[in-house]
Amino acid sequence: MRIYLLMAHPDRDSFDNAIADTYQAAALAAGHQLLRQDLATMDFDPILHHGYKTIQPLEPDLVKAQELIGWCERWVIVYPLWWGSVPALLKGFFDRTLLPGQAFTPHDKDPMWDKLLTGRSGHLLITSDAPNAWTWWAYHNADVRTVKHAVLQFCGIKPVAVTRFAEVKDSTEKQRLAWLEQVRVMAARPR
Repeated sequence: MRIYLLMAHPDRDSFDNAIADTYQAAALAAGHQLLRQDLATMDFDPILHHGYKTIQPLEPDLVKAQELIGWCERWVIVYPLWWGSVPALLKGFFDRTLLPGQAFTPHDKDPMWDKLLTGRSGHLLITSDAPNAWTWWAYHNADVRTVKHAVLQFCGIKPVAVTRFAEVKDSTEKQRLAWLEQVRVMAARPR
């Protein structure tokens, strides 16, 4: 399987990076092809200054991201839950990378659109300091509603699996190792 791994935590020293490293190593060891980008090291303006009225020239890192999205069969995104949503840099990445004519095409005469990224699946690996029950109760899983439904499935990517690692800040080393083992198993046999 061809996997595009996007590590979307802006801090390379985060537990998210350990998740991404573990996923990458396990997928490659299982014989999958995997190409990775890290938002922390990418160089691009995350602000969509004019909406889609005028498409800004894409920086090389975003051109590469579009190529990897087109190449992959599975898109894996690792990110933290911040303020009930995704980091601003990830939102800016979506705004700048998933463009009309590349990820979707709106119809001229009706409110529908063509999904140009069909044939791919996705997996969201999400970290949170809050308990899962709080994330559901207080935020209604707003990050998943946005990324899974309003971004990936809007463009045709489905199914999209979701794995949330909760209460990371207070987790023990033993718990983190168990989570990384879970990631190893998922990466070796992506569905």
